[in-house]
Amino acid sequence: MVTLLTTRRFAPLFVTQFLNAFNDNLFKTAMLFLVTYRLLADDPAGAAGLVSIAAGMLMLPFLLFSGIAGTLADAIDKAKIARVVKLCEIGIMALGAFALHGNSIPLLLAVIFLLGVHSTFFSPIKYAILPQHLDGREVLTGTGLIEGGTFVAILTGQVLGGLIAPDLAAIGILVVAVIGWLSARGIPPAPPAADAGPVDWNPWTSTLTILRGTYVNPAVRDATIAISWFWGFGTVYTTQFIPLVKGGLNASADVATSFLAIFSVGVAAGSIGVARLLKGQISARAAPWALIVLALAGVELLFALRALPVPAAPLGWSAFFAEPQAWRIVVDLFVLAAAGGVFSVPLYAIMATASGAHVRAGAIAANAFISAFFIVGAALAAGAAASGGVPIPVILVVTGFSGVLVLPQLLRLAAAKWTRPAALG
Repeated sequence: MVTLLTTRRFAPLFVTQFLNAFNDNLFKTAMLFLVTYRLLADDPAGAAGLVSIAAGMLMLPFLLFSGIAGTLADAIDKAKIARVVKLCEIGIMALGAFALHGNSIPLLLAVIFLLGVHSTFFSPIKYAILPQHLDGREVLTGTGLIEGGTFVAILTGQVLGGLIAPDLAAIGILVVAVIGWLSARGIPPAPPAADAGPVDWNPWTSTLTILRGTYVNPAVRDATIAISWFWGFGTVYTTQFIPLVKGGLNASADVATSFLAIFSVGVAAGSIGVARLLKGQISARAAPWALIVLALAGVELLFALRALPVPAAPLGWSAFFAEPQAWRIVVDLFVLAAAGGVFSVPLYAIMATASGAHVRAGAIAANAFISAFFIVGAALAAGAAASGGVPIPVILVVTGFSGVLVLPQLLRLAAAKWTRPAALG
């Protein structure tokens, strides 16, 4: 694993993706705090509505352009696309820096949309390029490192974005964008397959093409559905932490940040550890068990939350974690999140290797398209349930047990004993 991080075959891609996730979340969090605590400080409802609009604008490009992004990455050298995309990020973040400094809400929203476009075109590359640069037993490790690093980068960007002033964040996002472009220049060439088709610039027909390609391949289809469920699951958990901590536990925002940190580190640990668990084999045999652990940890988390006495006055970070039951919650969250990492990483590896080299990026793009629907649907369902009076711990438990819906896909993949040889191409 450490050796892989020092090779040119993997290190530049890992650094580029890490900085990509970090920078996106640094900007988004800086924007969130700027809007909530300064621009719309006297209008909490307006701030909440704006945050929802921003979330929608971030997901919209995945629905509009995933098809184009997938066919483009299959038809052109992926390393070249990565460099162009990261060069565009410099321009986007320059605009973002101007928006943060100038306190312009319309410009901030425009930058959020452009970041969504940027992520839409970079997303197929980060997984589809791995089978071209890594040997068969390295693909699972590389996928785990990419997934784990992404969650750590998201957490780091969110925390830093909430700690530093918007003007300092404006400088930071531009500097990180330049470093990301420099790291992308080190990614080795990843030329298209000889039988790759042309780029389809029509958003409608290109999306239909990548979805058809996903549907006809049972392994890719099953992995895509299961991964999309996982993103919906993760969306519910991460969006409900703040209202859970504030309303259900009467604790400070620092505690909510700690919950996000525990969740992110847990997913990263599971993502990195699953390669050792499976000894490098690309296999779904651990996924059904991980799903069971995830659901049971959610039930245990419910009991742990109910066992924690709710104080009359809000608790700060140190007072909250002085409670013995608080550490029970920490363990439950970590186990649940680690199971999520064990669940998702082999599925990404299957999706990248089960598809032919000529449509591999299209399969990854199709997953991003379908996952966008799961993310939006899960967020809306959880929000409606919370508004209807359903306790947040119950929402979390139901979300975990909703994984039974993807159990048939997992069992089919596990029964297939999916493995791949050393040379993937």
